[in-house]
Amino acid sequence: MAGYRQEQLNELLMCELAQICRDVKDPRVSDSFVSVTGADVAKDLSVAKVYFSVMNGDPAEVKKGLDSAKGYIRCCLAERLNLRLTPKLVFIHDDSGEKAVRINKILKDIKD
Repeated sequence: MAGYRQEQLNELLMCELAQICRDVKDPRVSDSFVSVTGADVAKDLSVAKVYFSVMNGDPAEVKKGLDSAKGYIRCCLAERLNLRLTPKLVFIHDDSGEKAVRINKILKDIKD
């Protein structure tokens, strides 16, 4: 289980990344509604797994856009966070929202 400090860092990283993703100029990212759904920072701060979901757009294209903007995003994080090390970012598509919509649709169809 993650410690209190690590949980705080995960929440802070998630909030900052959500704001930074809005500033990314890459059309693959800016043309889609991207939300950061979670962040998981390693204990040694070397790597951060960033989970994102996409409302409109292709998740694979958005991931390519985020991967190409990794340097910019990491630089912005370094400016905003007071950390000794800024973690390397790994972007992972979170499709739990899409699964929830499908489950709700199936349940609604069963009910009707």
